Amino acid sequence: MPETTIETTSRTSADPTARQKAATRSAAFVRPVRTVAILGAVGALVAAIALPAFVSTSGAADAAPVTTEQLAAGNSQSIVVASEATQAPSTRGQFVATTPDEIEKRKAEEAAAARAAAAAASAASAATASSSRPSLAGMALVAPGSGAVRYPVTSFTPGEGPGSGRGHEGWDMIAPEGTPIYAAAAGTVTASAESIGGYGVSMMIMSNLNGTMVETRYGHMVYGSRMVEAGDQVSAGQLIGLVGNTGNSYGSHLHFEVRIGGSVIDPEPWLAANAG
Repeated sequence: MPETTIETTSRTSADPTARQKAATRSAAFVRPVRTVAILGAVGALVAAIALPAFVSTSGAADAAPVTTEQLAAGNSQSIVVASEATQAPSTRGQFVATTPDEIEKRKAEEAAAARAAAAAASAASAATASSSRPSLAGMALVAPGSGAVRYPVTSFTPGEGPGSGRGHEGWDMIAPEGTPIYAAAAGTVTASAESIGGYGVSMMIMSNLNGTMVETRYGHMVYGSRMVEAGDQVSAGQLIGLVGNTGNSYGSHLHFEVRIGGSVIDPEPWLAANAG
């Protein structure tokens, strides 16, 4: 009996055409499934984004729809400016000079202002001193004697005279502060001030004595004690001020000078020879 051989290979695997048809049917099945899966994922994503927005914007049934511009405006920052708010005006004085010319001009203006302030303070001080003139109660208003020449101080201690190697041009008549000072001779007051160089509070008088022009000077008087001003006429022995210690002074005394023809003479012998 002949041996029978059974072929176990399937027709499908043996036939290439059959394999191709099977692959085509499988791909046709996979494509719809994949499309459904993609659509499901997109739907889930849309639901995740849209549902919170829908919930947050849901309100009353008659609420007006909200636009994208309105949402952006509601979430944006804002600033409120008061209607009264205005910009402060700027002035030239708020800026600092930066050019060399402006800096020099500013310095000059400040220096001028400082000088003016100093002058005003000095004038105020002088006015105050003049208005606070010492009391003359109990003082003799005229020096004793009847001659054309009088002693400017009636009670004093003789001090340093002209010369002395330091340019001293007068006679120091030492007396307590406040001692009366009298005009040595009648004449015209040519100078009278609260400060004249080293003389301090002082005055100068020009006299005509028998045709000879004699100038007498009185220095270091008390502030505010001057009794006459420049241009006034005085008589011999008239009270003109008080002994003090102003200017270049080492102590209370009257610095008395006598000049004839512009030359300085020693007041001590001149007074001794001429005072009545």
